[in-house]
Amino acid sequence: MSRKAKKVFKQSGVIPYRVTNGKIEVLLVTASDCKNWVIPKGGICNGMSPPASAAKEAWEEAGVIGQVDGNELGRYKYRKKGKIYQVKTFLLAVETVLSDWPEANQRRRQWLDPSKAIKRVKKASLKQILKGFS
Repeated sequence: MSRKAKKVFKQSGVIPYRVTNGKIEVLLVTASDCKNWVIPKGGICNGMSPPASAAKEAWEEAGVIGQVDGNELGRYKYRKKGKIYQVKTFLLAVETVLSDWPEANQRRRQWLDPSKAIKRVKKASLKQILKGFS
């Protein structure tokens, strides 16, 4: 008996970071349910590269603008509403932090030391990507 493989939905996301007083901080946002802490991510927009689409998600979900590194940092998978998603991650060097952004009323954001960010996220595979960054 064979099982049909489930479709995997492709997404891209960024780990926004900045250097403050010589120390690296990463930015996490709450998921749309406001319960879990995640990185900005979303479906790859038609006509956009994964890094460019991820930078757009950072603006929409976290209110940050910056330079995205086109080199993939890693990938992780998650399930939501019976679907499987695979997220390609990239680094985003934050240049501007906006006080108002598209999803400001739906999400919280927090700058954290990478070791604290690792503890805050739930997905083991995302923790591994953050460990590689720290």
